[in-house]
Amino acid sequence: MRSILTMSLPVDVRKKIDAIAKREHLPRSQVVQLALNDFLFKYEFRRLRSRMIPRAQKQGIYTDEDVFDRVS
Repeated sequence: MRSILTMSLPVDVRKKIDAIAKREHLPRSQVVQLALNDFLFKYEFRRLRSRMIPRAQKQGIYTDEDVFDRVS
């Protein structure tokens, strides 16, 4: 299901979206959808990560190397 969202953008942002849409041969709306999906994924990742950091640290996990050592 789709819904329409109307929003206001600064002119320079609109120009950048239009340039990407032209260069990638995509509709402007798809460029915005891709950008929002990317933002939402990163937002959720950071949210979950911030919740997990205290738990990991209680188990002595502080770095990516610590994680790698645990899973290998």
